Amino acid sequence: MDSQTSTSGYRDRNSTADRALTILEMFGEAKFSVSAVEVAAALSVARSTAYRYLESLVSRGFLEESPAGGFRLGLRILELARVARQGYGLSEVALPRMRSLCERFRQTVLLTRRAGTSVVCLEREAPSGQLLRISYERGSQLPLTAGASALVLLAWLEDAQALALFEAIERPRFTERTLSTPEDLLARLHEIRADGFAMTHAEVDPDALGIAAPIFAPDGEVAAGLSVVALGSRVNTEERQEIIAAVREAAEHISHTLRIAAG
Repeated sequence: MDSQTSTSGYRDRNSTADRALTILEMFGEAKFSVSAVEVAAALSVARSTAYRYLESLVSRGFLEESPAGGFRLGLRILELARVARQGYGLSEVALPRMRSLCERFRQTVLLTRRAGTSVVCLEREAPSGQLLRISYERGSQLPLTAGASALVLLAWLEDAQALALFEAIERPRFTERTLSTPEDLLARLHEIRADGFAMTHAEVDPDALGIAAPIFAPDGEVAAGLSVVALGSRVNTEERQEIIAAVREAAEHISHTLRIAAG
């Protein structure tokens, strides 16, 4: 007797669920339908057994018979996909990556978004006992023109749009390194866009090093900025490069997930 089906009802149910999931995992961008023969081979079961699994999935709406033959994904899958997309908001997608960055580098990680002429901190992950005190708290606002978390939100705008924003707001100098003229700011934005990330040092808080990458919405616009903030004097050149790579990879992953969720 098959050991998978001879022990307990609990294991029987797990085996059935695993086989049903295996069937669903057979579908892909290059495979829109499956046959009972293919399912039987994938599960290493008789064709009659494969039909029983397929009929069960059809009865629950997860599969349906394809006009071209075989079985295709059913309407229940589309309904679940719609529900899944609704649950993938920006914060929900970003927070796991933010926590991973925070744990890896033991530094504060921020998720920022532009709201008119201000930057809003949507989420913040900070390690316990961190020495650096920064100006960003969850829900706080800062001007657009200082710090990596802000500048990365502007770098993919057209120059005319960025200049209009510069002219509409005050440009306070938080430190002697804070950029204040439109010419200097535009030059920095061009550098950020060319590099694919922003890195600033002591432009908002003394010795605060900011490294940020853009998160793109499905329409291609910058939806948010993901950044790590650390004490610049405590982060050597090698670690800076590690943070840059990790932040960019995390931002790209979030952007990709948002595109998938948008359908």
